[in-house]
Amino acid sequence: MTVFTFHLAEMKIHTAARAYLRPPTGEQVTGLHHAECMWRMALGAPILSPARMQLRHLAMFAAWESDAAIDDFLGSTPLGRELANGWHVRMAFLRRWGHISEFDGLPDSVGEQDPAAPVVAVTLARMRLPQVPRFIHWGRPVEELVRDHPGTTLALAAMRLPRTVSTFSVWHSQGEMVEMVRGHSPVPQPERHVAAMAERERKDFHFEFTTLRFRPIAEHGTWEGRTHIVPI
Repeated sequence: MTVFTFHLAEMKIHTAARAYLRPPTGEQVTGLHHAECMWRMALGAPILSPARMQLRHLAMFAAWESDAAIDDFLGSTPLGRELANGWHVRMAFLRRWGHISEFDGLPDSVGEQDPAAPVVAVTLARMRLPQVPRFIHWGRPVEELVRDHPGTTLALAAMRLPRTVSTFSVWHSQGEMVEMVRGHSPVPQPERHVAAMAERERKDFHFEFTTLRFRPIAEHGTWEGRTHIVPI
């Protein structure tokens, strides 16, 4: 079974930049299917602010052939040892919506899912550069919606210039996440996500985009002094 991970770690800028510019590959790391290395961003932060591109905070989203491959990477490679000093969650795939070439092999869904169970959501997109101003305009309200939602235990964004953007959120339950997506959450302006998706349908911001939903399996380490981020 493919195991997915999302890692967060603070490290020296040059170490993070090296991973950012040359992410690990399956040719270099045994058992790695694909990895996306990005700089962490704070959801809803002003565009021209240090919070928008946190150069010492590396986020890595990856797919692996096994837990053993993850453990070997974290224990025996320079980047892995840096990431092992941070936090990560291990996940099993549940559902895919949209398309991105690196994850073409995933099915639409693995079947029935418990709406009361915790869930992790990852979005990954390749931007159409002329559409960035529209994406920012419609995307920031959604960022604030997810960031402030009572159903999330952690929510953040990440990017890799010039085209890759991602979001990562951990939810108490799949039902709360679905309510947010459909605009039914008991929060101010719950329709912000629905409005942004309608605008995306009218004229796409991306040339590739996917939302991936996962069942959290285990978490390791700490992030900004926090443990037990995943409600499992």
